[in-house]
Amino acid sequence: MTRLDAGPEEVEAPAACDGPRALLLHSRDVPLGGVRAMEVHRALPQRDLPMVGAWCFLDRFGPQVTRMRVEPHPHIGLQTVTWPFEGEVRHRDTVGSDVLVARGALNLMTSGAGIAHSEYSTGADAVALDALQLWVALPEHRRHGAPEFERHERLPIVALGADGAEVAEATVVMGPFAGAVSPATTHTPLVGAEVRIRPGATVRLPLESAWEHALVGVFGEVRLDGDDAATDAGATASGITVGAHDLLYLGVHRDHVDVTAGDEGATIFVLGGEPFGEDIVMWWNFVGRSHDEIVAAREEWEADAPRFGHVVGHGPERIPAPPLPHVRLTPRRRRL
Repeated sequence: MTRLDAGPEEVEAPAACDGPRALLLHSRDVPLGGVRAMEVHRALPQRDLPMVGAWCFLDRFGPQVTRMRVEPHPHIGLQTVTWPFEGEVRHRDTVGSDVLVARGALNLMTSGAGIAHSEYSTGADAVALDALQLWVALPEHRRHGAPEFERHERLPIVALGADGAEVAEATVVMGPFAGAVSPATTHTPLVGAEVRIRPGATVRLPLESAWEHALVGVFGEVRLDGDDAATDAGATASGITVGAHDLLYLGVHRDHVDVTAGDEGATIFVLGGEPFGEDIVMWWNFVGRSHDEIVAAREEWEADAPRFGHVVGHGPERIPAPPLPHVRLTPRRRRL
């Protein structure tokens, strides 16, 4: 996916991630326009929370009936994680990949110093589409390397129980979760897992206490009560409900959280990771460390430089870079 709302970020002294949180944040609707006429729900970055671990971007495109035509566009300094719920999207890139993105398979693209790709829905007509697309910021030791693409169709699925009964199951998409480890390549300690919970069931989600985590609502609702819904001001009287397109930031120093699904059951996505130790500058489809680095990448894309290669199966069509803002780009900083 390509960002069309690129803009400058504000710089402040970062707030420390120093304890448990229970902060409910809502996705914002972002129209992508053009021939795609698509709208996405953006949960990350948030004004006060730019990252969760190394996760720096989270869009949900759908559920909607649309025709996706994302022409070749570039990335630097990140991994794209595409996790579908409905429909098929054709992915092509500059390392020769030409695959269909479909339910149950993880498609993981590592940009390194530079890559380009395109995304088309299948067929000529509008189709039902629904998926998460996330970005992972690459650390210094990997962000200058070669681009790569991975596809994983067999991911670990683990049962989660309560009182001796299986009440939920989790697909481990990235990193370790509940004793299972995804085969996908990661470059910082992190987790991404889809959890499906039976109607009305309460399930305990195991967490790595040294990491920060968030829960992303996908289908249905889940509730947190008691200590799990505690904030800096103490536990809420009525708990917290996480619905579709919500993100509940949990902070650090939790080794578990208990969630209860609504009467229709629920699906959530667990995000987490070791707090990212590097400041990043994120603009358009680029994750870098400085204004000048972003400017150089933009100029190379506009010049059709070899850095980004040529997307397999495409001609000269490509998405041009938007204008840079009239201010210097600065690091994105946490405010909570």
